[in-house]
Amino acid sequence: MSTALLQGKFAVITGAASKRGLGKATAKLFADHGATVAILDLDEAAAIAAAADLGPQHVGMACNVTDLEGATRTMQALIAKWGQIDILVNNAGITQPLKIMDIAPGNYDAVLDVNLRGTLYCSQAVIPHMRERKQGKIVNMSSVSAQRGGGIFGGPHYSAAKAGVLGLTKAMARELAPDNVRVNAICPGFIATDITGGLLTDDMRVTINAGIPMGRAGTAEDVAGCALFLASDLSSYVTGSEVDVNGGSLIH
Repeated sequence: MSTALLQGKFAVITGAASKRGLGKATAKLFADHGATVAILDLDEAAAIAAAADLGPQHVGMACNVTDLEGATRTMQALIAKWGQIDILVNNAGITQPLKIMDIAPGNYDAVLDVNLRGTLYCSQAVIPHMRERKQGKIVNMSSVSAQRGGGIFGGPHYSAAKAGVLGLTKAMARELAPDNVRVNAICPGFIATDITGGLLTDDMRVTINAGIPMGRAGTAEDVAGCALFLASDLSSYVTGSEVDVNGGSLIH
């Protein structure tokens, strides 16, 4: 890598243990650009294994993003270990393909909690540290389904949660900008990942690609590249934005 954009930076990425997921691809690209990365996941063994894949200096830890005390303890442990956290990527998320009348209270709680409450809690766990240092970057994972009202797999409660992430991102960006903490969101379109991979028929794939001007599904690496831009000084004057990574499937 001729130019390491994150040399000497320390990054935390939630929900990043899944082998072909957006979080793992982002962790790998960040590490390639010189960052030391902590992979957080509900599954501690998977998080440790994913971090080991990146190299010995990287860290894997268990973290339930819906538990504020637990998330805060995890971030404090990393600050104690590293001395700083420069970047937080709120990637942890779940989806459920339900119709509006099929969303039971438990479905609502699960999807809103991980996607929206988790983004808030993990941010709250690092904001005091970032404010104190007068620097930091937070990247939140939203979705095209927040913008177009539903996607291929996510139900209306998923759209609502991811739309909530956009509102939270913008409000956080406005409040934290005076402390030089930038907050941005990424809205991926249809991305071929572990979550989507097993659910797709060939007919569905053809239909999906027909609706994408670039004619292909996105890859996890496509999203990781955008996260790298938002986490690096290349985007030093960008805050409160939502960046579309969708191959042109939603142009607005």
